Amino acid sequence: MRRIFLIIITLTLISVSCSHSERYRQILSDAERIVHTNPDSALTLINDIEPADIKTDSLKALYYLVKASIHKEKENSMASDSLVRFSFEYYKNRDRNRFAQSADLYALHQFWVGERRHSLELLDSMISLKDIPDRLMIGLLQSRMEVGGAGFDCERNIGYIKRLLELDNNSINQLEYKYQLCENYQFAGHQEEALAMIEELIEYARTNHLENDEYQYQYEKIGIIEESGRYEESNSLVDYFLEHDPHPSAIPFLRFWKALNYFNIGNFALSAQELSIADSCAENRNDVDKNYYNSFAVPLHGFLEYRKNGNISLNQLAKINNSQHEQLNRMESTRQETEQNMLKQENLALNLKVQNERKTAIIIILGLTAIIIGLTAIWSVQKRKRKILEAEERSETLQKMIDEMNSSASSPTENEKLRRAMLQQLGIIKMVAETPTEQNQEILRKISSIDNDTKGALVNWNNVYDIIDNLYSGFYSRLHKSYGEVLTEREEQIIVLMTAGFSTKEIGVITAQTTATIYVRKTSIRKKLGVPEKEDIVTFLRDKSAF
Repeated sequence: MRRIFLIIITLTLISVSCSHSERYRQILSDAERIVHTNPDSALTLINDIEPADIKTDSLKALYYLVKASIHKEKENSMASDSLVRFSFEYYKNRDRNRFAQSADLYALHQFWVGERRHSLELLDSMISLKDIPDRLMIGLLQSRMEVGGAGFDCERNIGYIKRLLELDNNSINQLEYKYQLCENYQFAGHQEEALAMIEELIEYARTNHLENDEYQYQYEKIGIIEESGRYEESNSLVDYFLEHDPHPSAIPFLRFWKALNYFNIGNFALSAQELSIADSCAENRNDVDKNYYNSFAVPLHGFLEYRKNGNISLNQLAKINNSQHEQLNRMESTRQETEQNMLKQENLALNLKVQNERKTAIIIILGLTAIIIGLTAIWSVQKRKRKILEAEERSETLQKMIDEMNSSASSPTENEKLRRAMLQQLGIIKMVAETPTEQNQEILRKISSIDNDTKGALVNWNNVYDIIDNLYSGFYSRLHKSYGEVLTEREEQIIVLMTAGFSTKEIGVITAQTTATIYVRKTSIRKKLGVPEKEDIVTFLRDKSAF
């Protein structure tokens, strides 16, 4: 029964594990298919997966890949996606496409944790490969553009952005690539190329009536012209904006541009005047990022102070440092907030999983309990049936023995006399009396005339051995002398009864063993004595010269 229970538990666990694997594989396949078009739905799908239940490396690699892809598409922090490295290593020599994807995601993880150099090295190595499909190469180049731009690796970025313009025909992406190319030209010191690109973008926006985009491009043009040393032209463009009712949140930055232009011209008084106006506009607006504004304004205040007094005070440097520090804190706070939101979502998903797992566990336990109860009941019924069959067989054998004895009562042969004497010695009356069924009571009445001198023992084996020795020329004594150290007492008894002519069933009844047990013991006897399979054991012993 215990063995059956263990088998059931093992099969159940295997079934549950296989069920998890197949279900998870389907979920991950579906999530991977929609992750780039609908990352929120993909996230909902994988929230039904318990990572601890994933046992195979293939599913682990796919899970980490899909999870990191969702974070990338949702523009969330990827600082927690360290396990995507497992996907990167797993797919290296197995799946070229997923290898490229996991490399991209792992590089972004490195960027998020501050390993920008390693991120760029990995991206550059992947981009240099020749057999990467265009779709995947576009993703790698996009990541390289972002990471390289954040690190002001603008000169190398220019070549990568040009490759993007060749590979990606999406019109919206084309505008973004050109804008990024313009910015990288600008920060790399290629102002003429930057100006040409921004003019192209302005014309496109104007032609297609994209007012917001045109405003953004015109604003970008102010900085490019300023960086080219065309300060008066830059101021004229600022005045154009100011005259055409810009959004109030833009006014502080437009005034700052004028202050910077006047500073570069050498008109420090007008620079200080415009900067003061810019400060006032920024202070009075709630929709202006003060930290961002101060990151530009505070240094310019320091330069003006130096031009006025010929020195820079410690307080001024402190303001500059504080401005930069606040900017870093703001970025870190944003990152932490993003990660906290992700953790909240993951905790919520985990709680839901725990609840579902508890429900599943209860169902499994109830199911197992029902199975165990059912199997126990079946086992009990079968055991009872088996005992009933054994009892019936025992009774039939007893009845047959008694019938044979009674039929030979008038003129018994020598062999029949032996069986009659054996029946008297084996205590048939006592055996029947110990099982007081109606059938056995009838048997008892039939053999009540037989003397029973077993003196309380079921079988007086010493008397049986003496009878066998007397009838068969000392057979038992010779058997015990030759094989007493090899055979058990039970096995000797079986051989003795076989010698007396008792059948296997009768031997089982006399020795209180099942027929199956007798067959097993006979096999053991054959092995111990070296009796050939088809030869009779008693005949073998009688014919053996040494016996």
